[in-house]
Amino acid sequence: KVNTFHNEVMNKRVKALEDWLMKTGVRLTQVNGQRKYGGPPPGWTGPPPGSGSEVFISDIPRDLYEDYLIPLFQSVGQLYEFRLMMNFSGQNRGFAYAKYGDSAVAASAIRQLHRFRLPSGTLLVVRRSTDKRQLLLGDLPHSLVREELLDILNGLSDGVQAVTIRTMQVGTLGDKKTSALVQYSSHHAASMAKKEVMQVFKKRYGTPITVKWMCFSRPEEDVQKERPVAQTTPKMNPRPPPPSFFLSSRFQPHPVPCPAAQSFPRAVGSPLVCLHKQGVDLPKDCAVGQSPAVGGPQRNADLLLRRLCETCNLGEPLYSWRFCSAGLDGFVCFAYHVSIPGLPAPVRGLVQVLPGAPGHSLEQELRRSIAERVLQTLADA
Repeated sequence: KVNTFHNEVMNKRVKALEDWLMKTGVRLTQVNGQRKYGGPPPGWTGPPPGSGSEVFISDIPRDLYEDYLIPLFQSVGQLYEFRLMMNFSGQNRGFAYAKYGDSAVAASAIRQLHRFRLPSGTLLVVRRSTDKRQLLLGDLPHSLVREELLDILNGLSDGVQAVTIRTMQVGTLGDKKTSALVQYSSHHAASMAKKEVMQVFKKRYGTPITVKWMCFSRPEEDVQKERPVAQTTPKMNPRPPPPSFFLSSRFQPHPVPCPAAQSFPRAVGSPLVCLHKQGVDLPKDCAVGQSPAVGGPQRNADLLLRRLCETCNLGEPLYSWRFCSAGLDGFVCFAYHVSIPGLPAPVRGLVQVLPGAPGHSLEQELRRSIAERVLQTLADA
């Protein structure tokens, strides 16, 4: 009975989609596990949209289709392209991509449609889409040299910009693993290589390799050495003991589990309120209770932490971090370590950021997010 009901619902949804396509004249194209509208759409004039014009949509019910989603996202602005990921059963895979004419319209779509409530009660998740241009090749032959790898990659697609090969020892038996980070000029070039590189290596060397997306660029020295980068140097002048509320017996800095991208907290209103109640003067541009959406504590968390440490004679905070992992949704996880000379122990934890936010570098995003977590730790003490 359950299967029968499910099939009836699916048939109604498909029929509604077909009726909408017939009524509107919209054409959808099935390409490599995705159903695509536009790219460009009819009547489009001008060049293709640039970087930052696409949004990533997740938490889509599996029986919801373009007859609902395209009009919803067109309500924000003209769509250049809409891609719904599909599986072989005819259901969608729960996520899609919408590309607009420019980054401003894409940002408006995120503001208006993130956590939009669907008829089923589900809340949509809408984020900036990451233009992936880096591939991580793992389990490569140990004898492989950079020139040989470049020759293989250039035969698969154009656009190879940089290749870094790294061999590292694993375990205690002296086993080694070789991997390579490959930077491409475009997502299309990287995608073309990703589809073929595994088969080429298996045919040429008789061994399987792994291929994964990397969602951000890292300096070559960081790829090779995997070391944290200190950003500031604390002053070494002696200071009086910090205020008593920082030395509470409950203050035990510890790693914080890396939050899921969907529920990743960014507001730091509660630490501001807590510190204000403790009698700490806040910077004038960090008003208590101000919404992050209007330029409040989210933007000034790093400034607030430095002002707080200065006011309480704790010394200047020293930030360091290292890369941990990259998620399929574009979020990147870092382990951080913040040393504040006047505190009995450093603050450590994990934090997720989304690289490439308009107007912010990766370092700015990291410093801001880490400062928020440190403020939260201090407020909870």
